[in-house]
Amino acid sequence: RAREHLRAPVLRAAAGGLPEQLLAALPFQLTAAQRRVAEEIARDLAREQPMHRLLQGDVGSGKTVVAALAACVAIEAGWQCALMAPTEILAQQHFAKLVGWLAPLLAARGQRVAWLTGGQKKKERAEMLAAVASGEAALVVGTHAVIQEQVRFARLGLAVIDEQHRFGVQQRLDLRNKLSESEQEPHLLMMSATPIPRTLAMSYYADLDVSTIDELPPGRTPVVTRLVSGHRRAEVLERIRAQIAQGRQVYWVCPLIEESEALDLRNATETHAELSEALPGQMIGLLHSRMPPAEKRAVMGLFTSGAMPVLVSTTVIEVGVDVPNASLMVIEHAERFGLSQLHQLRGRVGRGAAASACVLLYSAPEGGRLGETARERLKAMAETADGFEIARRDLEIRGPGEFLGARQSG
Repeated sequence: RAREHLRAPVLRAAAGGLPEQLLAALPFQLTAAQRRVAEEIARDLAREQPMHRLLQGDVGSGKTVVAALAACVAIEAGWQCALMAPTEILAQQHFAKLVGWLAPLLAARGQRVAWLTGGQKKKERAEMLAAVASGEAALVVGTHAVIQEQVRFARLGLAVIDEQHRFGVQQRLDLRNKLSESEQEPHLLMMSATPIPRTLAMSYYADLDVSTIDELPPGRTPVVTRLVSGHRRAEVLERIRAQIAQGRQVYWVCPLIEESEALDLRNATETHAELSEALPGQMIGLLHSRMPPAEKRAVMGLFTSGAMPVLVSTTVIEVGVDVPNASLMVIEHAERFGLSQLHQLRGRVGRGAAASACVLLYSAPEGGRLGETARERLKAMAETADGFEIARRDLEIRGPGEFLGARQSG
């Protein structure tokens, strides 16, 4: 193992310290699986070798709170923790949760949770960078802006990366370099709701230790998945009307933003117009990656608050978006999505107590039928809702990515 000779800070929390204070303050109890995994991580943090651990738990299994406990151990021991997510929407959700849980506990120690992202105003950014450099920011949350050159940590002891397979290989290298700037190598915790083939394969090769949260919090209902051919759209619209009538909310996900000549796929703007016409009097939102951040936040805010019953989106909502009242997910051109993407998208519903469903709308080419791998993917989605089983099937369908290179199959 390459990391045997590296030295990491030994991180331990005292009895009655931050981790225990956090557990006492949470409005819910941890599941047995969360407690077990938190202990595995705490044992790693107390050793001199840097931890390289993958925390995997299915969509909605409660990984963020486990990461928060690990952060508490690092902060209690006098070090900083950085948490990095691939999109601003996801980072913002983590930030809101972590501030809610930790801000009061950190304030008592004269510390705080800082927010770092590419789109910040100059003054705010300068203020955050100063807090990170002085150590006042005990926990830093953000997008890959967290590892940019100007960011100087006082003492980085733990880095947490969420959905690490969404970062490019280059960004992961930047992170490694950022970590090696410290006098000691920080511990590394990666979180994923869908272990991709490459990480799955890495765990076969023992380069990562793996912790698994294998139970969902109580009160979650399994999501029913249906495959529906594209010419039955009218039935899907009926279903949406029924959901809205019950006061529930709906996601409709499309692969592209606008028309492209090459692939005549139903795009988000067109679908948004179609649904606005089919559902008069309802607020239909549109969300895609080219919108300015402020506009994205406004749309997400309306959907999260319940004011907007239907959200048409590209895959920007793939990870981490948490709206418990949303109970129907429609995925347009499902045959175009990878298996882990489909599973992530499905995980946006079924987060509350209401029965939820995911509709995979697919369209075969003119007069033809779906290709073999597309059929395999859709079949896997209909047959299992278990993220680990999904990852195993994905590995069978795609094969492990090239191991040391930057390529990943898919």
